[in-house]
Amino acid sequence: MIDAFAEVTLDRQFIHVDPARAARTPFGGTVAHGFLTLSLLSAMADDALPERKDGVGVNYGFDRVRFSSPVKAGSRLRGRFSVIERTPRGPGETRTRLAVSVEIDGAPKPALVAEWLTLSILASGE
Repeated sequence: MIDAFAEVTLDRQFIHVDPARAARTPFGGTVAHGFLTLSLLSAMADDALPERKDGVGVNYGFDRVRFSSPVKAGSRLRGRFSVIERTPRGPGETRTRLAVSVEIDGAPKPALVAEWLTLSILASGE
């Protein structure tokens, strides 16, 4: 996944794709791109949050993102999501602010902490 992300984003920095060189860094091996970790939030949310059956949820952005610990290649990750607030924005539309973290199995600090904004939009006619 790390190598594929490097190719798609053209971010082929050696700490991501060259195990021999990365082994000589403080990371001790290759690490995932921070933006790869961030991009996994959608899949993690799909597994963790209730499915919307009456409309669609869309990414609205982030108010805060921090990459607080490197994700070594082969690490197991889990996402945690907590609703901070829900704000109606108009007929059939709600903005949700989520506190999110991506935890690395066995690590003392999360890989990522963020405040993620999403919009829920009811399907037309509902």
